[in-house]
Amino acid sequence: MDSQISNNRNKQQIVFAVLFFVIFIAGIFYVKWWPYYGKAITAASTHSIGDSIIAGVGAKTVGVSLQRGYTFTIAYFLSVWKAFVVAIIIGSLVQVLIPVRWVRRYLGGTRLRNTVIGTLMGVPTMMCTCCSAPVTVGLSKSKASVNSIMAFFLANPLLNPATLIFMGLVLGWNFTIFRIIFGILMVIAIATLVGKLSNNKQVEVDKGGDFDPVEENGESLLKRWWKAFYTLVIDSIPAYVVIVFLLGTFEGVLFPAIQGGLSGGWLAVILFALVGTLFVIPTAGEIPIIQALMALGLTAGPTAALLMTLPAVSIVSLALLKPVLSWKSLSITFISVFAFGLVAGLVGAFVL
Repeated sequence: MDSQISNNRNKQQIVFAVLFFVIFIAGIFYVKWWPYYGKAITAASTHSIGDSIIAGVGAKTVGVSLQRGYTFTIAYFLSVWKAFVVAIIIGSLVQVLIPVRWVRRYLGGTRLRNTVIGTLMGVPTMMCTCCSAPVTVGLSKSKASVNSIMAFFLANPLLNPATLIFMGLVLGWNFTIFRIIFGILMVIAIATLVGKLSNNKQVEVDKGGDFDPVEENGESLLKRWWKAFYTLVIDSIPAYVVIVFLLGTFEGVLFPAIQGGLSGGWLAVILFALVGTLFVIPTAGEIPIIQALMALGLTAGPTAALLMTLPAVSIVSLALLKPVLSWKSLSITFISVFAFGLVAGLVGAFVL
């Protein structure tokens, strides 16, 4: 009898896993793979992927503007809403359709192997930093380790194959090679560092209202999924909207005019490394921003700093990870990305 129950449970888990991957592949194909194929064709012929999401970036200083905050918020969410919805669905489904022991087996450890697996998982999903956050939270609640989820989180924007292709077609293949090398270093090094310095090698998940996928219970699959989905929505969207609006409001301060001596030198590298770590963009949004700034005279050093920090994290995406990561881990991530931006600026000044 026990053997029969075990076999039935294994069959059910396989069916659930197949269902998850069907939904996952269909969702990623719809919001990422197919649109990016068309965008790559356009980039090859026009050497552009569209205008910068920041109107007039680097050309003028508009200061603090609520109107700019509203405009940026609308433009940003029109760019990412489909991918964000898919990300929340995937992040909730991974908690109820994928057996926790599978997650623990491949992503639950603190070894380099687990970090590499998390990195490889993040490459084909091709999400921006904010869209990868709900999936990262979902993996966290399925008991993946800190280094694994951080590798997945960072690999999505930094090693996105579509972005790398766009970058080569628009900015030049030297930028793509630079991004690949520094991207791999950043993902592995930061994920390892955050994992080692984290107080809890396992992620911090509050007890109580959150569904714990480890515990068996009699609730239906639909009810368990709704709990996971609803929790992700409540944890994500309010902070998401508010912080994006604030960043848009201060956009003119964060991205000042660069003709007044800020187009090169160490001050520019520090400024753009910091701005890149703070600011939020949709997938591949760094390419038209950098293209516009280079046209205005931005030199290789600050360009390299922005190239590595702008897609990697933002205060928005870090806020979305707060339900499962400590302030200490989030602070280490922020500082590490900023530090890598400075190093990239130094190296990029000579090789780009």
